[in-house]
Amino acid sequence: MPELEPLEPERGVQLYLKHRADDCADSTLNAHRLRLKHLLQWCEERDITNLNELTGRRLHEYRLWRTEEGDLNRVSVRTQMSTLRAFLDFCAQIDAVEMGLKETVDVPELDEGENARSVHIDNDHAEQILSKLAKYEYASLRHVLILLLWKTGVRTGTVRSINVDDVDSDDGYIEVRHRPEYGTPLKNKSSGERFIAISDETGRILTDWIEDQHPDTEDEHGQTPLLATRYGRISRSNIRKNSYWVTRPQFVGEECQCEVEDHPYDEVHQCEDAVSPHALRRGSITHHLRSEVPRPVVSERANVSGGVLEKHYDQTSLEEQMNLRREHLDNI
Repeated sequence: MPELEPLEPERGVQLYLKHRADDCADSTLNAHRLRLKHLLQWCEERDITNLNELTGRRLHEYRLWRTEEGDLNRVSVRTQMSTLRAFLDFCAQIDAVEMGLKETVDVPELDEGENARSVHIDNDHAEQILSKLAKYEYASLRHVLILLLWKTGVRTGTVRSINVDDVDSDDGYIEVRHRPEYGTPLKNKSSGERFIAISDETGRILTDWIEDQHPDTEDEHGQTPLLATRYGRISRSNIRKNSYWVTRPQFVGEECQCEVEDHPYDEVHQCEDAVSPHALRRGSITHHLRSEVPRPVVSERANVSGGVLEKHYDQTSLEEQMNLRREHLDNI
């Protein structure tokens, strides 16, 4: 067995991230960076300056520390420990830790359905965000984007596909169409086509955006996208960045857990409390259900099957579900 070569924890993480850069999406790489940041903190607090010093017992201590320090549930512990195992596997390959050390890391098994993500924005937080946007960025691209994501609960690809001509503010609806030939397909193809009702208020904001602030640009297919920049149709990365920006706690005057005063716009995805557009979709669907909108209506509006709706999107508790059912059973 080859002798171990000394390697500082921070340098080890740098090498690992460079190693993974070619086969990971940027979002995955950033997630690994954030998770391993806690390992570096733990090593620094214990004066561990050489990865050679890691043992099974020390890694068990780290797992207990990370779980308590982060107040993590089983799903989060599994995610954190899986990244740690991948890092240790790489370190073993470069003779920085003992071969097989990763096997000492306890990665918890999850029960069926336990691994469904539960990150979502609640209604109070969403209304805070929309209130600030209405006050300081009224009828802007960002305001319209977040408004649509929250009020309709649609997917990122769907909100991106909407053209100006698809909006009928007078009759209060948006037509969603599957147009792969124009670069705007829907996830469920033609079965995802539908009309989505919008309120008078949402219609007014869309009208003000279209008439006063829309850049009047077309995309490469000659379509006029509703969510347009001066370069054309908004990109998926732009949608994600805007979601991260408004959901970071500082946007509504609170502090995040990242121990920084605020995040630069180009690095806002690194905020541990900022969330992706999918969290807005999940929160919107949950809010619809809590508002006693029937499940079939929510299912059709969000274009998601009943089974997927229940497993991945419905964040209502069992007690809430009972009370919602009770409303329909009072006379039985």
